[in-house]
Amino acid sequence: HQVTILFSDRGLPRTLRHMNGYGSHTYSFLNHTGVRTWVKFHFKCQQGIQTLPNAEAAQIIGNDRESHLRDLVKAIDGGDFPRWTLMVQLMTESEAAGTPFDPFDLTKVWPHADYPLHELGVMELNRVPGNYFADVEQSSFSPANVVPGIGHSPDKMLQFRIVSYPDAHRHRLGVNYEQVPVNRPIAPVHNYHRDGAMRVDRNGGGDVSYAPNSFSGPVPSPELSEPPLAIGGMAARYGHPQAMDDFTQPRALFRLMSPAQRRQLFDNIAAAMQGVPDFIVERQIGLFMQVDAAYGDGVATALGRVGVAESTLPGLPSPPIAAGVQP
Repeated sequence: HQVTILFSDRGLPRTLRHMNGYGSHTYSFLNHTGVRTWVKFHFKCQQGIQTLPNAEAAQIIGNDRESHLRDLVKAIDGGDFPRWTLMVQLMTESEAAGTPFDPFDLTKVWPHADYPLHELGVMELNRVPGNYFADVEQSSFSPANVVPGIGHSPDKMLQFRIVSYPDAHRHRLGVNYEQVPVNRPIAPVHNYHRDGAMRVDRNGGGDVSYAPNSFSGPVPSPELSEPPLAIGGMAARYGHPQAMDDFTQPRALFRLMSPAQRRQLFDNIAAAMQGVPDFIVERQIGLFMQVDAAYGDGVATALGRVGVAESTLPGLPSPPIAAGVQP
């Protein structure tokens, strides 16, 4: 599904102002009673979606490698502030247990018909950083940083990023990177982190740096604790990719495309496959065949491999055949 989006006309936005933004990962909302609801964040562009064909994109980037950044700065400086509507999709824990796809898989989307978008607010970019190094190069975003009421999920890639992003920031900026002004939270944060290079505050005074303790050190706030995850059931269900449906979503997306959009998709994929080993090309064509025979045939034709059939591709099951249709 992600490959199909990337190599379709959606994969080359005209500017940063003319594309949607997505949290991609599944997070959670926790209400005041401790009930968890899974959530996906969306930033819907108010400027409208605009994309580029390959040839025009190559011409633009050939003349100006900073075209996206330059466009954004010019718009903001001119008072044409780009805006995105912040929206969320919500899924209960019981609903997540019955989906035909892994709702925590980064490559999957939640059908809007089943999980409609709810509007929360607007994000507006209306100021350019005054000091690029201080405000941009020293910034250190991490999905580990969430406010009370927002939590994480069994999303495997998210779980990895919760650990790896802060590690990268510590390596790049130092162990106390969260004291850098652009990264410092607006509200005070009380934790057990002490000492280290470039520690510039009181460092917790004389508080102990461990819990539990007998010396009036910081204590956890029970009201901010997340309810436990049913790891056994979720791990068992989502630990076996072969049991999940990986083809329905790209099939639906492909069948929405016009002939011209499909042709662009085939050509883009064929261009990206130049120099790729034959066995990988054939394996990928087999995956496209499982999405839709026209998808696989179109890529094969664009690559000059007319007549390649899924039956010739080792280790790949044949695509499902609809009821009442003869093979």
